[in-house]
Amino acid sequence: MSNAPLMPKATAVWLLDNTALTFDQVADFTKMHPLEVRAIADGDAAQGIKGMDPLSNGQLTREEIEKGERNPDYRLRLQESKVVLPPQPKRKGPRYTPVSRRHERPSAILWLLRNHPELKDAQIMRLVGTTKSTIASVRDRTHWNTSALTPIDPVTLGLCSQIELDFEVQRAAKEKPIDATYGGATLLPASETTRKDEYEPAEKSSDDLNVDAVFAKLKTLGGKKHEDEEE
Repeated sequence: MSNAPLMPKATAVWLLDNTALTFDQVADFTKMHPLEVRAIADGDAAQGIKGMDPLSNGQLTREEIEKGERNPDYRLRLQESKVVLPPQPKRKGPRYTPVSRRHERPSAILWLLRNHPELKDAQIMRLVGTTKSTIASVRDRTHWNTSALTPIDPVTLGLCSQIELDFEVQRAAKEKPIDATYGGATLLPASETTRKDEYEPAEKSSDDLNVDAVFAKLKTLGGKKHEDEEE
């Protein structure tokens, strides 16, 4: 199994700017989510990151890039590197957020509360690196900057990756399935739709009886009229 390239985001920026590779090919090579790569291409993420040429550091060859450009289904192969990245230790506690980004956390919390209400406070804390009291203040609209808060995707802000967000959303969906109390308009049951048919013969028979009674009455009236004329 090959290691991920050094500085995946910077490598993805360079590949998007200098090659005709697809988002899926770049995502597979950099071990990133395709939506995150698309956000980089749209300018919504990785702003200010300078692209790193994987050709110059020997992680990729020009032949590999040309193969990928000719065949969108081809997956680039990382060249053997002398540098092996150690596995990242499992993170314990809340995520560390740089000081320059901490003022953006309330906006990310507001976005998560509106778009993913199924997330627990602990999951939001892991994604954004905030505290439970901050989440409660944003939810209750008691935050000191509530009037100026606008919901912003935490992936766009760079507070978490799309993979991490999808993982937490899927976990919340499994633990708390959506309660389908109303499924929209549905068809009536067969007992309701066929009930009228059972009474149709009776209605028809009553109509027939009424018609016969009318004709009989007309005949009697006509007979009385003839008798009156003869007298």
